[in-house]
Amino acid sequence: MNLRLGTRGSQLALWQATTVAARIAAAGGPGCEIIVIKTDGDRLQERPLSEIGGKGLFVKEIEDALLGGQIDLAVHSSKDMSAVLPDGLMIAGVLPRENPLDALVLPARAQGSGLRAPEPSNVLSLKPSALTTVDDLVTALGSSPSIGTGSVRRIAQLSRLFPGARFTGIRGNLDTRLRKLDEGAHDAIVLAAAGLTRLGFAARISLSIPATACVPAAGQGIVAIEIRGSDARARDAVALINDADAGDALAAERALVERLDGGCQTPIGALASLADGNMLDLVAVVAALDGSRVIRGHARAPRREAAALGARVGEQLMADGAGDILAEARRIQQRV
Repeated sequence: MNLRLGTRGSQLALWQATTVAARIAAAGGPGCEIIVIKTDGDRLQERPLSEIGGKGLFVKEIEDALLGGQIDLAVHSSKDMSAVLPDGLMIAGVLPRENPLDALVLPARAQGSGLRAPEPSNVLSLKPSALTTVDDLVTALGSSPSIGTGSVRRIAQLSRLFPGARFTGIRGNLDTRLRKLDEGAHDAIVLAAAGLTRLGFAARISLSIPATACVPAAGQGIVAIEIRGSDARARDAVALINDADAGDALAAERALVERLDGGCQTPIGALASLADGNMLDLVAVVAALDGSRVIRGHARAPRREAAALGARVGEQLMADGAGDILAEARRIQQRV
């Protein structure tokens, strides 16, 4: 009997779902029937996520279907998930992590693109390979670029690099976002490097922005598989493909966000990585929405203590004033 696998219908979500299904089958597990579920986040494409409840809108209907027994597995970009799951649900496993960093994408050169070229600019005179450092990026984009991103986390951190930048939301499938960029809607856009790579657009990455400049979202680059905690059959199937390295990193990052009472549209960054064999290194940031204040945290612990590590760094950030920054960010967002 097939497992019913619930997913959104976006390009990236379908890639994630078909990859999970193929890996379970290849590992000797049951077949999966993919069921596409339309979420509020998909229906409300014209409004910024920060105004309509954040990326949790991409998850709620799928989790409701899981709780209601309409599906057996739910596949998500883990950065879209709430730090605290609904009662009865659990993350049973994850796929290996793709590049977790944010990616800066410049407009494509007009030659052979089939698209109307933007007006000539300093940005277009540079090949992506010419950008090797953040300083190169700042030089290329100038003092007041138009940057496409609706992420408050990215805006809060990138405002420190580009204090004169104009940040504007950009939504839709990946090819739609790239087309708008190439048609001149923005000087650059910022996307997750993982999504670009998984959908075959890695060549469009002009620069993977280092975590020293912009710490990525908790869970960025990790595909998570959610199940009902009581469903032993689904749990056994997912265990066949679980990646322990990515799972430990995700546990640390999610514990940090939980300690900060953060969500998908709060200016929190967290990135855990393996170091020295069985150690886990966690860096994190909380930034004011306008970039005027940034608090950073860092610690290392054995990977078996991943969740405790995340909670400890979260506690460190709170002691340094992160609570005040996040409270102010929430007040500002409520007024918008």
